[in-house]
Amino acid sequence: MAIEVFNRREIKYMLTDDDKAALLDIIGDYMDSDPFNKGGKTYSICNLYLDTDADELIRKSLEKPVFKEKIRLRSYGQVGLQDKVFLESKKKFNGVVNKRRTNFLLGDVYDYFEKGTIPQNAVASDGKPVKMNRQVMKEIDYIMHFYPLKPRVFISYDRWAFFEKGNSDFRLTIDTNIQTRRTDLRLDSPAYGTQLLQPGQWLMEAKAFKAFPLWFVRFLSSRRIYNTSFSKYGTEYKRYKSH
Repeated sequence: MAIEVFNRREIKYMLTDDDKAALLDIIGDYMDSDPFNKGGKTYSICNLYLDTDADELIRKSLEKPVFKEKIRLRSYGQVGLQDKVFLESKKKFNGVVNKRRTNFLLGDVYDYFEKGTIPQNAVASDGKPVKMNRQVMKEIDYIMHFYPLKPRVFISYDRWAFFEKGNSDFRLTIDTNIQTRRTDLRLDSPAYGTQLLQPGQWLMEAKAFKAFPLWFVRFLSSRRIYNTSFSKYGTEYKRYKSH
């Protein structure tokens, strides 16, 4: 069963090609690859970020408040209307991220966005059941109507993900090919758009509720890699407003 509630710290770092290569050289000693990374290849994640017509959520987020929240719809690769997707709320308070999500069929979520019809349990195209978490949906529905929200930005990327051996609390992700667009806001459309990173840049995120392992801290220190406040949606919004 997919985990629907997460609580953790998420720290971001920008890597060079050399940094990424050095990390991949040693990471197998400490971490296992995510099952989605079949054959050592990246997997694709596509997102629709929801916001108001005035982009209220991302504008508040860029002010770096103590508390901030986002709503997004996520799929793993391009999907069809009868495929499973995840509707997520992501809240951050004093550096700790709480992510809550529930799954639906993509077509049902589109109906929810357009008509306000709450999605129900269903069966996906692969024959597997898609069961709604009613409490999470209730919380998301409140936020959706409080603002109100609608799809505003498409953001996709290719990801390597790793879990520390014997310690599922610590996770690393490395993202590349980050593409954004503000038209064709659908997850059943191909991933395309404007590149968010410069060539040779890789966005790494370290995720844990407890302390990071010593080997990882030593790796960062040895290569003088420092944390960054880089946000995919925030960076996209700043570029959008500058044009």
